[in-house]
Amino acid sequence: MEMKGQNKSQYMLPVVCFSIILFDLIAGILGIQAEVAQNKVQNLTLSIVECRDPSYKAFKLGSAAAILLAFAHAIANLLGGCHCVQSKQELETVTYNKRLAFTFLVLSWITLLIGFCLLTAGVLSNSNSRRSCGVSHHRYLSIGGIACFFHAMFAVCYYMSANAVDREEKKLNPPEVVHQSAP
Repeated sequence: MEMKGQNKSQYMLPVVCFSIILFDLIAGILGIQAEVAQNKVQNLTLSIVECRDPSYKAFKLGSAAAILLAFAHAIANLLGGCHCVQSKQELETVTYNKRLAFTFLVLSWITLLIGFCLLTAGVLSNSNSRRSCGVSHHRYLSIGGIACFFHAMFAVCYYMSANAVDREEKKLNPPEVVHQSAP
């Protein structure tokens, strides 16, 4: 039963934005909680050299955070489509919404790479089954978790501006109606 004047796609924007924010928010919280779990394990620090036991809880939480970050990014990019600009000349001639979409696409990829690399580094440091010693690498998991919050902002802005570009393109290039003649 469809209401007159109602379009099902109008509800997709808030649902997708909420999903992206939810996944990134949970990923950020899990990254920070992984850092807390990592700091609870026994360690010995001498200057810049640190010896510590790995934390299985930090490993699990960090892994979940990295997966949720990747999932949020996939949602934004798959449902937002690809709104790339291929040259500087093209960037000067495209609409404002397409510039915004391209800018937020680049920023979301940058924050994805930063967050995912930091979370992965934190996870790998907790994947060993024995005590490891080396240069201390504090805060990988928490900074990766904070990057998830920035990713949420950029990914939602990308998805919203990509939708605006799609609406603009539909108005400028309406689909042609094909009339079929009766046999």
